[in-house]
Amino acid sequence: MRLVEATAEYRDAFLDMACDFVQACNVRGERYAHALADFDGFLARLKRGRDASQLPPGRVPGVEFWLIAEAGLIIGTGRLRLSLTPQLEREAGHIGYDIRPSQRRRGHGTLLLKLLLEQAQNYGLSCVLLTCDTVNLASARIIEKNGGVYAGQVTSEESGELISRYWIELVNLHQGHAGT
Repeated sequence: MRLVEATAEYRDAFLDMACDFVQACNVRGERYAHALADFDGFLARLKRGRDASQLPPGRVPGVEFWLIAEAGLIIGTGRLRLSLTPQLEREAGHIGYDIRPSQRRRGHGTLLLKLLLEQAQNYGLSCVLLTCDTVNLASARIIEKNGGVYAGQVTSEESGELISRYWIELVNLHQGHAGT
């Protein structure tokens, strides 16, 4: 498996994954429904999202990556935010990721996060914040397997749900924490 930046080269594979989310009535389905309706527009927004000068106030630059299996199947997506606003620091963190519903419980989330952490280090980050809904024990385990250190909970201002926060020091990546 490999991690690639979002690209039109994998249009069909991405749209297949997007259908998987929408058909599963997954909470992330709305994001992917937009991509199904206008893939070119979706990709253009991702490209603009890398450039801070093209973003509205309150938005931070970021990069979207796709985890691709050998056969070209997109297993999941990850978003790396290159900085944080106070709101992102409270509830979202530097990294968000999704594993397509049909590919869950196979270790792909742990691998995807490991590869995203390597990218964060490549972009010059030394420490990243990750969050997950406190009830999402699978995501918490993925974060902890990749060296996440629990930093407490906050209540989401959007949903009212509890959110667990974790910090990962990237200097430890090559010392056996990530993905072990």
